[in-house]
Amino acid sequence: MKEKLLLCIFLILSLVLSRPLLAQGLVEQDSIPTTWELLKYDGSSALGGIKRTYTAPLKWQKDDFITAGAVVAGTAFLYIFDEETSDYFIDQKEDVPGVVRDFGWYFGSPQNNYGITGAVYLTGLFTKNEKIRKTGVLMISAATASGIIQSISKTVVGRARPGAGEGKGSFKPFSNEGDFHSFPSGHTILAFTTLYALSKQFENPFLRAGLIGVGLISPVSRLWDGAHWLTDVGLSLAISVVVVDTIDKYLSFERDYGYEKKKPISWKMNVGLGRIGITGTF
Repeated sequence: MKEKLLLCIFLILSLVLSRPLLAQGLVEQDSIPTTWELLKYDGSSALGGIKRTYTAPLKWQKDDFITAGAVVAGTAFLYIFDEETSDYFIDQKEDVPGVVRDFGWYFGSPQNNYGITGAVYLTGLFTKNEKIRKTGVLMISAATASGIIQSISKTVVGRARPGAGEGKGSFKPFSNEGDFHSFPSGHTILAFTTLYALSKQFENPFLRAGLIGVGLISPVSRLWDGAHWLTDVGLSLAISVVVVDTIDKYLSFERDYGYEKKKPISWKMNVGLGRIGITGTF
C-alpha cells in the first residue's frame, strides 16, 4: 500500500508539472547549461531561500507584524477549544477510509516527503525543465527551512500530545520523550509545505484549491490519530505558508529560472474610522 501511494503521488506531480522547456521557448538549444552547472545554481538557490526565510523578519514592515499578531491571536483562540476538538476528531477516525489515513501518514513522513520532492527536482534537473527545477528547489528548500523550525520548536516547547493523557496545558521543555513533541506538527508542515509550494506554480484557482485541499489531508490525519492538538496543526499551517511565500518570492524575483519577472504586487492594509480594506499597488 505504501509503495503504491508514493508511486501515484510522484506520477501525478510529474504529469502536472511536465511541460518541456524547449517547447516553451524559454531558452535556446545552444544556451542550455550543463547538468552540473544547473545543480550548483539550484544548490545556491536553495541555500539562499533558507537563509532568506530566517532573515525575513528583520525586514518586516508594520503590516507583517499585524499579520504575525493575528496568527498569534488565532492560535490563542484555538487553544480554548483544543480539548473539545481533539475529542471530536478522534471520534471520527473509524469513519475515515483507511487509504485516506494512510496517505496522510505516509505523505507527511520525512523520508517519504523528501523522496518525492527529491524525485521531482531530479526530473527537472535531468530533463533541464526550468519549471520543474524551480518547483523542486522551492519544495526542498521550504521543507528544509520549515522542518528545522519545527524540529527545534518541538524540543524547546515540549508540549504533551493528546494521546499522552496529560491535557492541553502540559509542557515539558527539552524533553526527549516523543509524547512531549506535539508543538508544532512535523507531518503537517512537510505535507502542506509541499502541496502549497506546488500550488504556487499554477494560475488556475480550481487546480490550486485542489492541491491545497490534498495538502490538508495530513494535518487532519494527525488530529484523527490524536497525535496533535488543533493549535499544533493551525500554527504549522501558518508556518508553511509564510516559509513557502518567502522562498517563492526569492526564487521568482532574485533568481533566474527562465521566466519574465513581473513586478510584485505590494499589499497594504488600510484601517480608519468606520473602514477597513486592503490596497494592492502594481
